[in-house]
Amino acid sequence: MNLTLLCVLTFGFQLSLADSAWARYPRITASAVCDSTSGAVDIQFTSTSWVFESPEGDNAQIDILFNGLVVGTGAYQAPEYSFSGSAPAPPGEQVTVTAVAVANWGDGAEGGQSASTVVTIPTDCVNVGLGRFTGGGHQIRVGAVRVTRGLTIHCDLLLSNNLEINWGGNQFHMTEHMITVACTDSPDIIQAPPVAPLDTLIGVGTGRYNNVDGFTVEFTLVDAGEPGTFDKMAILIYETANPGNVVLNVPLQFLTGGNLQAHYDQPHK
Repeated sequence: MNLTLLCVLTFGFQLSLADSAWARYPRITASAVCDSTSGAVDIQFTSTSWVFESPEGDNAQIDILFNGLVVGTGAYQAPEYSFSGSAPAPPGEQVTVTAVAVANWGDGAEGGQSASTVVTIPTDCVNVGLGRFTGGGHQIRVGAVRVTRGLTIHCDLLLSNNLEINWGGNQFHMTEHMITVACTDSPDIIQAPPVAPLDTLIGVGTGRYNNVDGFTVEFTLVDAGEPGTFDKMAILIYETANPGNVVLNVPLQFLTGGNLQAHYDQPHK
């Protein structure tokens, strides 16, 4: 075999591998839709498999993230290999929308691939937080974890927040301003009373663990009405520079005491 033919065959083989790899990547498009009167902004998204044929295009779980936080999940399955949805935009002038292949692909290839797009919020919309969460009148317990009173988290990145978590002699105290926050209002959750523009808040912040800086907290708050029996919370705390060093991991679960309460923020009531 001459050198020219060998190069052609090798190049063709590399293209075949590249095509196969690209077949296992999601695609994502998104746009902002806003109500200029209320300032509410939704991000509408569509995610599609790179190819439209089985089995490579199949994937049973594609997570959609806004600024790194999961806001929805869909699946690529024949014949469309595509799904659409929407979720409230987090505060800010831009939102990074990402589709991540979580499950294995239909041909057995491992997931983990992702694609992102950046959505710019229209200037005639004021994308501000419209709500906040507070803790109950006494301690909140999630399993064996106790969250001290004074929990106050806003749906924007402008105002100060307070989140302190104590467990087994350990303490985490979040700094005032969070990295990201997303607030949503699900029709499947009865949040009132009182009436509020949200029932779920997902946030990411940094803070001090046992008086040592350099730790990150990811948390979810769910207000499912009074008296708080069906309220939920999730907490994950880890070393920022070494995410494998997890010091607390409480999956989303019902509170065993206390109450989480969603409110209108006073400036927007």
